[in-house]
Amino acid sequence: MLLSRFSLVLLIAVAIVVVLAACHRGVYHTVEPGQTLFRISRTYGVDSDYLARINNISDPTQLRAGTRLFIPGADQRRRVEVVTSPPASTTARTTPPPRPASTAPSSPVPAPVPRSAPTPPSPPPQVAGVPQKKLNWPLKGPIVRQFSSSAEAGAGRGIEIAAMPGTSVLAAEAGRVIYSGDGVSGYGHLVILQHDNQLFTVYGFNQRNLVDQGVFVSRGDKIALSGAPPAGGEPRLHFEVRSGKEPVNPQLYLP
Repeated sequence: MLLSRFSLVLLIAVAIVVVLAACHRGVYHTVEPGQTLFRISRTYGVDSDYLARINNISDPTQLRAGTRLFIPGADQRRRVEVVTSPPASTTARTTPPPRPASTAPSSPVPAPVPRSAPTPPSPPPQVAGVPQKKLNWPLKGPIVRQFSSSAEAGAGRGIEIAAMPGTSVLAAEAGRVIYSGDGVSGYGHLVILQHDNQLFTVYGFNQRNLVDQGVFVSRGDKIALSGAPPAGGEPRLHFEVRSGKEPVNPQLYLP
């Protein structure tokens, strides 16, 4: 009886360890000189605010070299671009050479003209609905319904991508799950992610959702299995991109 009870406790302990290990999947990245939290988060596809919070970083601008950051969801360490400072020679003031000793009068040496930094080119004007960055495809397949901005388009506020039932639906960008359920009429099982700059992505007609509301996901994480419209029809994924409350054409954001 004692042995049986011990075996049960051991089994429960092993199960807890396995669950905790699954919940903390990721790698550790050691910060190198010149690397910023922003570039690290973009390289790994993780929200920068979320990365700072889980690593107890109160001021991302004071990130020190040698700091070990836990990157959730990553399966391997990646090379992060290093921001280099301009060499000291480009910022040092130029001193005119000394005059050679001479009894003959010489013309005064003009003072060096300070060289101003080149003015950076202005960014191209933002066209309404045109993104500054690209998203990943949530899954690959033919588009069977195009986007329409007309008020009576209904489901046409997104695109619909044909897919076999049970196909993995991937997060188009790192973000937080603000909705996961089947309480929105016409969408079946639905997942909504919130990203930076008030950008949202919507994934509908799912056979099953794989994420819960409130969790953070990385770019490319599996968030659902595709299904079919609740009203019937061929299997497909409903995919929307919204800037704030306004739906925009997802194809402008896809590579």
